[in-house]
Amino acid sequence: MCQVGEDYAEPPPRESLPAPRLGCGQKCVKCKQGEPVVVIRAGDAFCRDCFKAFYIHKFRAMLGKNRLIFPGEKVLLAWSGGPSSSSMVWQVLEGLSQHSAKRLRFVPGVIYVDEGAACGRSLEDRAKTLAEVKQVLHTVGFPWHVVSLEEVFGLPPSVLRCCPQELAGTEGAYKAAVDSFLQHQHTLQVEGAGDSYSLARGDEEQSWPQSQDPHGPPSPAASPSAAQTEALCRLFESVQTLTAKEELLQTLRSHLILHVARAHGYSKVMTGDSCTRLAIKLMTNLALGRGAFLAWDTGFSDERHGDVVVVRPMRDHTLKEVAFYNRLFAIPSVFTPAVDTKAPEKASIHRLMEAFILQLQAQFPSTVSTVYRTSEKLVKAPREDCAGEPEGPRCLLCLCILDIDAADSATAFGAQTSTLSQMPPSALQAEAGTRTAPCCAVGRAPGCCWKACRREHDSQTQVIQQLCYSCRGNMKDLPSLDPLPPYILAEAQLRSQRYKTCLAGAQVGAPRAGSHTHFPQGPGHAGDPGLSDRGQ
Repeated sequence: MCQVGEDYAEPPPRESLPAPRLGCGQKCVKCKQGEPVVVIRAGDAFCRDCFKAFYIHKFRAMLGKNRLIFPGEKVLLAWSGGPSSSSMVWQVLEGLSQHSAKRLRFVPGVIYVDEGAACGRSLEDRAKTLAEVKQVLHTVGFPWHVVSLEEVFGLPPSVLRCCPQELAGTEGAYKAAVDSFLQHQHTLQVEGAGDSYSLARGDEEQSWPQSQDPHGPPSPAASPSAAQTEALCRLFESVQTLTAKEELLQTLRSHLILHVARAHGYSKVMTGDSCTRLAIKLMTNLALGRGAFLAWDTGFSDERHGDVVVVRPMRDHTLKEVAFYNRLFAIPSVFTPAVDTKAPEKASIHRLMEAFILQLQAQFPSTVSTVYRTSEKLVKAPREDCAGEPEGPRCLLCLCILDIDAADSATAFGAQTSTLSQMPPSALQAEAGTRTAPCCAVGRAPGCCWKACRREHDSQTQVIQQLCYSCRGNMKDLPSLDPLPPYILAEAQLRSQRYKTCLAGAQVGAPRAGSHTHFPQGPGHAGDPGLSDRGQ
């Protein structure tokens, strides 16, 4: 109860706890002898040597625990110039050195994607950055591929097709491959020919084209044309939100890396996604409607492409550990402005989730680890209606299995309703088959603007219906699909034609009059070409 004379003044503000400092007599938590130089968590103070051993062990343990990379396999390291991917490249470099205790047994290569045109950088700034990139790549000594993002306008439609995946080897097969590799390596050393990595590396360097081959993969010295640069700038300028720009950039980048990996015979692609970055990515993808694909987007391995598997060996390292390691051991990196550089906190879903996770991590240090451990429990399971099929219909952009249900479900109805709500009135009336205004070319059917509007809407619907729920939401921020790279539009048309051919064949083989069997003409009405293309 209230008391007479009681003071209801606000309590004094609580003083923030001071940051943990290294005591004068404190020793390394690992060796108990060395002077600590790094405090990763409260009470975990490491000396320089123990921190390096701890950092390397986490990287090797992640690779050894999953056993997806077989000896002698070609692995493409996706290097962006940032701290995490730079640390990953140096981990592989040290693992392949002669003085390493347990040498890595795969054949690496490095790819760098120049995204300066999408970020609005000038040619001079891009050339300066590429000079720094090539200087670092020459220091590393791995076979490298420097490509520009503009080259997506020259990709073939086959990059969007899932190639058959080889059966994953068992533990016995992995051990047999290791024994065979070691025996082969011992034979080469006895004969004085060097190890198999040196031979494979020399063959890779000799097989590089010195000039741009129109029928082959892009060469390191190739530069994009002015028309491709203009087309890429026009594409990103037409995107209305920063969230859709970041998703589109990530999609085009993954398509380009996939094409280079297939062209040069790489069966694995390594990315430098850290634990902190994956925790942010998990929350971001949930907000973007990619909950069905979290196990592929944040797990150690991503097998959606079939013949090329994406692995994330840095997923146990936090950004704090990466920053300390790069600082202590002088790991070089190249800073390149991104699409969201200097963007405000609420400019996109990606920036908002990043600020939310990092601010929460500053107050509660177990935030990132809790979110990350949750992602480890996600299981890759097929949809119930595609469980018996070897390969279900896949999204045209992200190449994941479509998560849009049948036409009579709530998910499909909501997606279709949202799509119709974003369409202009002219397109809606063109869909219904009515004219919105007097035709500008009366009496000349080939030049009728109403028919042109109808064809444009049909092609747009043809692409939209082949996208997953999240990619459909991102495409709403692109008013027209014409600026998209040609390989995306060509693959959408091929899938639509393939579906119509299969549907026509099924109708030809249907029972004639007198039978009660009925083949539906598609999820929509008989004249709807959009909904009938779903699932291809």
